[in-house]
Amino acid sequence: MIAGAEVVSDTSFDAEEEEFDLFLQKFSEQRSFQLNRVKFPINVTVPDTDDEGMAPIEETIGRYEWEMLDFTYDSTFLTRPYDQYYQVVRFQNDTAVVEIRGINNGIYADYYFELIDNRWYLVTLCEASF
Repeated sequence: MIAGAEVVSDTSFDAEEEEFDLFLQKFSEQRSFQLNRVKFPINVTVPDTDDEGMAPIEETIGRYEWEMLDFTYDSTFLTRPYDQYYQVVRFQNDTAVVEIRGINNGIYADYYFELIDNRWYLVTLCEASF
């Protein structure tokens, strides 16, 4: 070591953990952001439209088949005349689940997000609406 030389640590600092509410807002509004925050190819569970009982099946969706999701929600969705539903976010450790539940209309979906390197990503979803 050279006399008088400063020792600089090569320790990298982790970015601050992303706030989920701000992430979800940006995820809903910006297509490019959403495409970067979905872990493609993503495995999903959806109703089989070819099956009379619409039994759930697993599918894999690639980046180019992805349809934009919008989690923008306000309380009027609970009282509007058609397609009423409520939306709840549940947290457990480094996971957030956005639950969407319809009111007497068959809407039922869960979207699973995971905190990876202090950033939120959609990792899977289960769409059981009929």
